[in-house]
Amino acid sequence: PDVFKIQLRALLRASVHGDLRIMFPMISSVEEVKEIKKILREVMEELDRDEIPYNRDIKIGAMIETPSAALICDHFKDIVDFFSIGTNDLIQYSIAVDRGNEKIAYLYDPAHPGVLRLIEKIIASSREVGIPVAMCGEMAGDVLFFPLLLGFGLREFSVSPLIIPELKMVASHIDITQTEELASKVQEMESGHEVREFLKEKIKELLGTDYQELLEA
Repeated sequence: PDVFKIQLRALLRASVHGDLRIMFPMISSVEEVKEIKKILREVMEELDRDEIPYNRDIKIGAMIETPSAALICDHFKDIVDFFSIGTNDLIQYSIAVDRGNEKIAYLYDPAHPGVLRLIEKIIASSREVGIPVAMCGEMAGDVLFFPLLLGFGLREFSVSPLIIPELKMVASHIDITQTEELASKVQEMESGHEVREFLKEKIKELLGTDYQELLEA
């Protein structure tokens, strides 16, 4: 905890210089966040004693990247201020596959129906309890899944600046009603292959002549 306290102290001191938020990774339970916030309060008290300024209303978030946290994310109401869905690890732990192991890495599939259902649940549960949710990881920047994630209700994506023009191109060719209809159809599918083929055809249909430009991007 000593190293952790030093890190928290540095973040709090930096919080007076901009809009800084703190997000904690690999959260698996509500108890973990409560313990973290207890330590955070201790650090704040130390700064108060030292008369060092910091943002007392700093926002605290949790990375949702374990199935256990995903299934109970509504329990974090009044405990965290925001979520970010960490797709790389969430997919890995949901399918029980080590994507770093070349012998089984082929099983890693963002289009797996179980993964998609879990992601949809996170977004819906977060919306119900009023916790803003974003997404990071490779899936967030994959054009193929962009319309689907919009249909699930996701509105904030953390991606490389290089992918933003491609996402904007897709967004300009589709409306929310279409994405919701698309998401409804995908949720009935039984395999990742079926999902991928459907999404590919849908994007091709939506973009029309701009589809080739997207492929070349």
